[in-house]
Amino acid sequence: MRIDPDLDSYAEEGVLKAREIKSGISWMGSIDWERRMFDELIPLPDGTSYNAYLVRGSEKTALIDTADPAKSAALMAQLDEVDHLDYLIIQHVEQDHSGSAPLILEKYPNVQVISSPKAKPMIADHLGIPEDRIRAVEDGETLSLGNWTFEFIHAPWVHWPETMLTYLREEKVLFTCDLFGSHLATDKLFSGDGSHVCESAKRYYAEIMMPFSSLIKGHLTKLEPFDIDVIAPSHGPVHDEPSWILEAYHHWVHDEPKNLVVIPYTSMHGSTALMVDHLIEALSDRGVHVHSFHMSKTDLGEYAIQLVDASTVVFATPTVLVGPHPSIVLAAYLTAALRPKLKYAAVIGSYGWAGKAAEKTMDLCGTLKAEWMEPIFTKGLPSQETYKELDKLADEIAARHKGLQSGE
Repeated sequence: MRIDPDLDSYAEEGVLKAREIKSGISWMGSIDWERRMFDELIPLPDGTSYNAYLVRGSEKTALIDTADPAKSAALMAQLDEVDHLDYLIIQHVEQDHSGSAPLILEKYPNVQVISSPKAKPMIADHLGIPEDRIRAVEDGETLSLGNWTFEFIHAPWVHWPETMLTYLREEKVLFTCDLFGSHLATDKLFSGDGSHVCESAKRYYAEIMMPFSSLIKGHLTKLEPFDIDVIAPSHGPVHDEPSWILEAYHHWVHDEPKNLVVIPYTSMHGSTALMVDHLIEALSDRGVHVHSFHMSKTDLGEYAIQLVDASTVVFATPTVLVGPHPSIVLAAYLTAALRPKLKYAAVIGSYGWAGKAAEKTMDLCGTLKAEWMEPIFTKGLPSQETYKELDKLADEIAARHKGLQSGE
């Protein structure tokens, strides 16, 4: 049995009540409708949620994760009806997951903290919880709640080195921390077929999981033997029909890049913008799908989403003090940090008298595993010769994209 949530589930003081996922398993935490930035870097156009889960076995009761400190009051209000707590399972030490843990220990003085071995000293460092309150569990270790059994699954670099997942064997529920999550504030407890969640989940994957995609592959393989009815992440709705999110991750991790070029650009006096416009038209004429981003205005998450599928990135920049424009510095650094499956890269742009914008942009992408094409730069306004060089670049990209799946 499960209860589909609606707006009546709000308490008078505005705190969302605990909601049942299955009998004995409840969602707790908070929906943060107003948050618009994460880590002072990641835009949150749709807010987010901080999911904790209360699991009541026949003999023991456990809370999996907590809530961001800014929303501790909501979680603690939900716990008012919970008289006793045996275990607090901290799957990930980052504060949006564990930040309310000190309050939990204050409310339940005898609760035992459960974590991975790598998390144990980090919990002490970040939360001030003494290590003698923490029990470290190994990969595959189990914990009995009486009629139910937890199995702990180490999942390092999802997306910190200490992360683990928790599987409730008898009920086939997998609590996944950041894996399979989405930054999405919604009153819907469940994702259903994923139609209202997939875009947010892809944004979340692009921004947070993509840098570790090679490790995510291993984690997906590791999860294949598990019989999973429900996936309960730490952000966004619960996946009650988990096949869609598992399939989506498989595609994002394993699929070859598509026939898509992304162009992060900035233009100070119009010259670089003219080059970008010409290149977009030339690529489109050759059957190459293009998505451009004005980096001084764009949502970085939208840019990251397109990088999941792109085969080629073309940085387009004016020259500022002999180097790339600061917004392109950010774009280049971010692209390298996200480690997308890009196969090809190029730099185009303009300069006033001299500069090394191309070289410096390429240097910023030193960890990017992509083949670089010859840069194209113009002094001042682009000439007809510049446009001919851009046409050649379009020819080269189209030839290399031949046979790739559509990027639309």
